[in-house]
Amino acid sequence: MKTLIIAEKPDMGRNIAAAIEPKAKNMRSYLEGDTYIISWAIGHLVGLAEPDAYDDRYKKWNISHLPIIPEQFKLIANKRTADQLKVIKELAQRCDHIVNACDAGREGQYIFSLIQRYLKLNHPVQRLWISDLTAETIRKGFQELRSESEYYNLTLAASARSEADWLIGMNGTRAFTTKHNELMSVGRVQTPVLALIYDREAEIAKFDSLTFFDVEAQFQQEETNYKGLWQGDRITEKEKADAIVSDVKGKHGIIESYEAKEIKEYPHRLYDLTLLQREANSKLNFSAKKTLDIAQSLYEKHKVITYPRTNSNYVTEQNIPEMHKALTALQSTSYGQWVQQSDRSLVHIGNKSICNPAKVEDHHAIMPTVRKATSLSADEQKLYDLVVRRFLSQFFPPARYTGHTVLTKVEQHLFKSNMKQLLELGWKVIYSDHNQEAATKRKKVNADADEQDEVTELDQPFELNADGDVLCKSATAREKATKPPKSFTEGTLLRAMESAGKQIEDDEMREAMKDSGLGTPATRASTIERLKTVGYITMVGKKITIANKGKIAIELIRGAGVELLTSPEMTGMWEKRLNDIARGNASNEQFMNNVKKFATMIVDKVRVQPMVAKSSFEKQEVTATKRTRSTKKTDDVKADGKEAKPRTRKTAVKEPDATKTTRSRALSAASQVNAVANATITTTDKSASATNGLQLIAPCPRAGCGGQLFMGRKDYGCSHYRSGCTVIIRREVFGHSITPHDLKVLTNSGTTPTLKLYTPGGEHVDGRIVLVNRNTGELSIDMN
Repeated sequence: MKTLIIAEKPDMGRNIAAAIEPKAKNMRSYLEGDTYIISWAIGHLVGLAEPDAYDDRYKKWNISHLPIIPEQFKLIANKRTADQLKVIKELAQRCDHIVNACDAGREGQYIFSLIQRYLKLNHPVQRLWISDLTAETIRKGFQELRSESEYYNLTLAASARSEADWLIGMNGTRAFTTKHNELMSVGRVQTPVLALIYDREAEIAKFDSLTFFDVEAQFQQEETNYKGLWQGDRITEKEKADAIVSDVKGKHGIIESYEAKEIKEYPHRLYDLTLLQREANSKLNFSAKKTLDIAQSLYEKHKVITYPRTNSNYVTEQNIPEMHKALTALQSTSYGQWVQQSDRSLVHIGNKSICNPAKVEDHHAIMPTVRKATSLSADEQKLYDLVVRRFLSQFFPPARYTGHTVLTKVEQHLFKSNMKQLLELGWKVIYSDHNQEAATKRKKVNADADEQDEVTELDQPFELNADGDVLCKSATAREKATKPPKSFTEGTLLRAMESAGKQIEDDEMREAMKDSGLGTPATRASTIERLKTVGYITMVGKKITIANKGKIAIELIRGAGVELLTSPEMTGMWEKRLNDIARGNASNEQFMNNVKKFATMIVDKVRVQPMVAKSSFEKQEVTATKRTRSTKKTDDVKADGKEAKPRTRKTAVKEPDATKTTRSRALSAASQVNAVANATITTTDKSASATNGLQLIAPCPRAGCGGQLFMGRKDYGCSHYRSGCTVIIRREVFGHSITPHDLKVLTNSGTTPTLKLYTPGGEHVDGRIVLVNRNTGELSIDMN
């Protein structure tokens, strides 16, 4: 008998056939050769069943029926692709072996698993695991087929992810929808992502700009001219700035210190999918979904890049020869000039910034293949160009500069100068035609976004006599203002999703947070698109703004007491647990038990929440697009976590009888929550009057501080923060909202009474919140 190969999509099936069964007959829905029959899944042929498959009463949405928690999840065939599923079933009956050739990742593993379970296929199964679709790689992959059993834990993780999404999405969406008589989409990943956007927009709305002044001086020593910025506490009074200008202008000064050192800037790491999406959004204005779609086309259709749905920026030892072959293949292309200038000796197994097997799990970084890129569309060419240039840069030396740091003292005033003199362009030659670097740029040197040192890039040698004096030729006081946080773009939102909302710029920290991000590289684009589709967010140019419906959704969820559902950190920990399951380091049963408890808690909290007035939802922005208004009837979550088919309003928002009788007396919960949010969100103004009008709740726990804790948007902070106190106590920790009463108890005794809490791993426990560090406000759980 023959072997059945099941690919994820038709293109991949045809590529496999061309490589191992070139004479296979095309039977439209499969290809058949002497040894293999190759067919495909066309994405998800099978999914998790809707609630009414378990009980007919679930056809009507009623909060009294919740939570819906199946003992065993049922599977259902996708009606649109039922014919293809039937073909696979018939082909399997003619074969004695099966090769799982779905995409080499968690989602591909899940697609095959669902087919296998639904059709009850008991054949011996081997796994094809490859990272590009060139004929050479496919043939090598078939020579090295692995046992499907090696991917058992990955299958468990994929199933847990899908079932967790079903439980949270189905119960959360039905609970909030039936309670408030408005279709509200809730999801394990989409809700905390929406919360990130909500919180950012709230920060911007409440930002109170502070005016301050910089003093810039121009210095001269013989033929050398340079500028410096006054060093000291931020100047908020124009008179003080003008006085400094008057003190130093036309005066002679001395060089307090002068340091010149070589600076090397190494090539940026190879792309993973999220980084590629971020750069394509920034440089090409591509949405995350557009980038993923184009990358998938470059991989599947054109076969000119490797597997794009990767979370790694590194390669393994086996990939180093492939990189050299790909470099050679680029010799005869428009990139040939850079291939000739490249240094092949720089790419080797000892270069840990490129080759780091410990940081490659399912797939290595995205790279070009040996296949020549022809017939690409304009957008495909642009994205391919990003991948190729990043790849080529690895074969070039670092850019070299001399960094000059000068401290100049005039009349007891200190000025700092930072200059950067180019010595060797190195890898940046590849980007020279993009005008990637400007002559002058600004670099942030500490956590305060408004405190910057200017770095002047020099186009000629800089010489300075450290022992000689200098003349302050001129000085100027420049008025500035602190700036609010920037609205998210898709690129910056992807970065926040990757690090579970934490603002991480450092590459090493970013790498460490990857397992704890929101969603996966393959799903983040669809999450953003989902938020657009249900009318929660809108795009204003590249900026993401939250729509009225999105605001109300977050306020209702937090107002119900299930803020954990909006927590990026907690959802990031769930994603880490899924990765641990895939590695065999965590129990899928324990994870699912915790998710079931959480789904139950959501329903219990929403059930007792005051119903929101219908008028709150009717205050949609008049500028909302037609598409946004039309999706109000369709923003449900299907059993498999995907977008549902349109429902009629009558079915989708079926209201419990008990709710109808109290509707006329219902309070506007969304309005109440909004008022509370507006009252408690503080600004980032560090002026002395920052706490005016705010409720001071409890003494600061830091010894000798003497300040008072007050309520901020996310935290309790100390009123003496302007004087340097850094005590911050989170308002939402371990699934519990710290009330002002809790805060008083916590700062007084150091611990709360026993509470129902969630551990960082998502486990529901009885424990106490403990103030473990009175100098910072750090909290932990005590379960003894």
